[in-house]
Amino acid sequence: MELDLVIAERKSIRAFKKDPVPRELIEEILQRAIQAPSAMNLQPWEFTVVLGEEKERLSRLLLRSYRERRISCSPGAKGPLPAELSTRGEKSFEAMKPSLDELGLDFEEFINEGSCRFYGAPVAIIICINKIFSHHRYICIGAALGYLVLAAHSLGLGTCPIGLITAYEDDIKDFLHIPDDREIVIGVALGHPDWDSPINRFKNSREPLEQVVRWFD
Repeated sequence: MELDLVIAERKSIRAFKKDPVPRELIEEILQRAIQAPSAMNLQPWEFTVVLGEEKERLSRLLLRSYRERRISCSPGAKGPLPAELSTRGEKSFEAMKPSLDELGLDFEEFINEGSCRFYGAPVAIIICINKIFSHHRYICIGAALGYLVLAAHSLGLGTCPIGLITAYEDDIKDFLHIPDDREIVIGVALGHPDWDSPINRFKNSREPLEQVVRWFD
């Protein structure tokens, strides 16, 4: 698949088939992900792949933690969002709402509980970084994440990056025996998209370039 088509078509998938993903295919996706650029070629990313019953157990653990502690998805901002940014979030909700209404689902519960169970995907990937690195190296993780989701789409799979799980980092690290000196940066749901689900019908829009680019000639 041509790169420009992959970039244009890729979107977050929130309903997956139960079909397992072959390990060789996951390895191919990760092999492409680690081709991402990183400062001084430090390659600070670390991946933990969770499959099968272990993934189901992890999902149950996260759902239990969410229901007990009620930490929800948030924009991760340091204060109230400016109006133009709030509008972008509202557009996403409006795009998703018809599908949620058709399924009889509440937006907040769907997003929060869906994140905790990786939207039913058969594969969960947890991306970590050694705490010795400063927050500036998060950009390297972002680059690898970008390569990962594009690689998955080019191979016919779907993904959804999931940030909420970091709120339950201690539970995940204990369950997966991730060392204390690692930080969980983000999770990724990976699997075969269920294209029959209404929730996969929409694609969020992007702001026009003039809204996000400044030029100096």
